[in-house]
Amino acid sequence: MATDQGSVGAPAAPVVTVAGPRVPRAEEVLTPDAVAFVVGLHRAFEDRRQELLARRHTRRAEIARAGTLDFLPETAAIRAGDWRVAPAPRALQDRRVEITGPTDRKMVINALNSGAKIWLADFEDATSPTWQSVVSGQVNLIDAYEGRIDFTSPQGKEYKLKPAAELATVVVRPRGWHLDENHLMVDGVPVAGAFFDFGLYFFHNAKRLLAKGTEDPNSGPYFYLPKTESHLEARLWNDVFTHAQAKLGIPHGTIRATVLIETIMAAFEMDEILYELREHAAGLNAGRWDYLFSIVKNFRDAGEHYILPDRNSVGMTSPFMAAYARLLVQTCHRRGAHAIGGMAAFIPSRKDPEVNAAALGKVKADKEREAGLGFDGSWVAHPDLVPVARACFDAVLGERPNQKENPGPAEPVTAAELLDVAGAGGSCTEAGLQNAVAVGLRYCEAWLRGLGAVAIFNMMEDAATAEISRSQIWQWIHNGVVLADTGEKATAELARRLVAEELAAIEAESGAEVYAAGRWAEARDLFEQVSLAEDFVDFLTLPGYARLG
Repeated sequence: MATDQGSVGAPAAPVVTVAGPRVPRAEEVLTPDAVAFVVGLHRAFEDRRQELLARRHTRRAEIARAGTLDFLPETAAIRAGDWRVAPAPRALQDRRVEITGPTDRKMVINALNSGAKIWLADFEDATSPTWQSVVSGQVNLIDAYEGRIDFTSPQGKEYKLKPAAELATVVVRPRGWHLDENHLMVDGVPVAGAFFDFGLYFFHNAKRLLAKGTEDPNSGPYFYLPKTESHLEARLWNDVFTHAQAKLGIPHGTIRATVLIETIMAAFEMDEILYELREHAAGLNAGRWDYLFSIVKNFRDAGEHYILPDRNSVGMTSPFMAAYARLLVQTCHRRGAHAIGGMAAFIPSRKDPEVNAAALGKVKADKEREAGLGFDGSWVAHPDLVPVARACFDAVLGERPNQKENPGPAEPVTAAELLDVAGAGGSCTEAGLQNAVAVGLRYCEAWLRGLGAVAIFNMMEDAATAEISRSQIWQWIHNGVVLADTGEKATAELARRLVAEELAAIEAESGAEVYAAGRWAEARDLFEQVSLAEDFVDFLTLPGYARLG
């Protein structure tokens, strides 16, 4: 559909084009008023978004030149100041277990019924942004709030919502600032995926949620903000919130946002990010895989000190990751915000009790560590992990909804500690390289088929895992890493050989007919592009989106 709403004597109205494959019930979401609301966000804020994206490249060049980062001298007064974020609404007081996942119909029901306090309804890393996914996801959330959502599997299993009081609170994660939505164009320019996801959700649901809030304490327009790289990007979000609330007559401060600290730059600006969002801030989250990806991306050519060992050997007890977690808890609790821990991505198996026992032991230890460190809650990717995580936080919190009064570990965190990647120890191995190829390749193929949350080797993987996998391959090759287990040098030729071997193994495992029905050739091309190209691609989803169609 195309619209041109100009009038004599008025500034030329934008030419708005909505074009994509047919999605059932799209007209319920893409109403003229809803589209106009999104277009309004685009016209008000697109120039600033582009300026901030350009600033990312400038800052990356500065990091490459200096080989280091530090806390900003110009915002020292904010870090030293005595201020707090607005008190959390009732629905966000207790966040001890949060489950994450895409907004497909079955996931909506399972996540809301999971027993978790919060469901992160994900339009970002756990969603392949096909037109079908981003539009139907909005439909599914509206249906959930109206109590009319159900699902029947091909096997005949029925899924329905539990009573409202037992459901998780929804917190929506829109796409990051760097992603476009090519199916909605304004004067030939795509709108930001962030404006599209946030705008449609807020337009359709903010008043609905507030109306329900009188009888349902789990209601409110709440958001997770991904891939933030600076307090200036948080300031843009705050201005978007202020604009959106004013446009719809929603009281200022109704929106609440939790920011994922999943870039190394944001780790140095936690105070400043909360300060910019202080009237809308709910907390910060430790997004560990994207955080590692950000370190590799930004320090990829800064020398041996920043070479990350096999990703599976780097956990939250590694010194530089432990420093990041300490700083997040300290910052949040000083400012009255929630500190939310990282993801437990294990998928329990009914076929292998030994694998389950070992993995659940690791999940338990991870959540016990987070609760003991002072986190107020944590993430899981599967409903079966909800009781495991809850037990760990129940043991520390008891009847308290959170532990914001806990200041966290007393020792201050320095810039040197945050950047001490070498202190993690570990080694770079061909086994690690092969795992990066296997996970990254399998994820890319599923993503091209429209799946953003993918079960791979008993783990629920999303785009963050593929990003750290492919960035490590790039870093090892471009730094001439010698692999500890074979003595062979990491090269593009070796990586291509491992890709070919993995594809052969997948074909043998799945059978020629199933393999041919997949998108493996395109996945290989995409994965090799983002792993082996001379110039580092900022996000694999950027060239990937062009292949979605």
